[in-house]
Amino acid sequence: MKKNLLMINTGNGKGKTTAALGLAFRAVGHGFKVSIIQFIKGGWACGEIETAARLADLIDFNVMGRGFTWKSDDLKKDTALALSAWETAKERIASGKYRLVILDEMTYLFKYGMLDEDTVIAFLQQRPENVHVLITGRDAPEKLLAAADMVTEMHPVKHPFAEGVSAQKGIEY
Repeated sequence: MKKNLLMINTGNGKGKTTAALGLAFRAVGHGFKVSIIQFIKGGWACGEIETAARLADLIDFNVMGRGFTWKSDDLKKDTALALSAWETAKERIASGKYRLVILDEMTYLFKYGMLDEDTVIAFLQQRPENVHVLITGRDAPEKLLAAADMVTEMHPVKHPFAEGVSAQKGIEY
């Protein structure tokens, strides 16, 4: 059986976005168009952005946030950006042009009350048959988990950050 999938990468461990990018790479390998929308991340020179630029004919990469929302100096501005990013996501999903749409760090929008979970789920359940959606982020809400076809939870076991090692180019970004 083949169907469009709603997938979630969640949990407190590293690797949610990394796994999503691996899925994007796999889809591109089959000639599928991919749209990646980053809701929170912003202002970093990340390797994935450079790679996406090299594959611009197949990957549409959009960094739409200002950075880590929990450190926000203007939550109203962050909320407006999040709502704008959701409008972009809805357009990309509804177009049917993309085989895979990745909504990176979207779960935080539910946690901070920026988006209504029921409205998002209802929209995602009506997406075109050929569009898979992958949502990433910590603390995925229960209703979203229940609506998903596949959920992967990343669990931290050991990470150098706990020993004071900063994020490293090519590993974390």
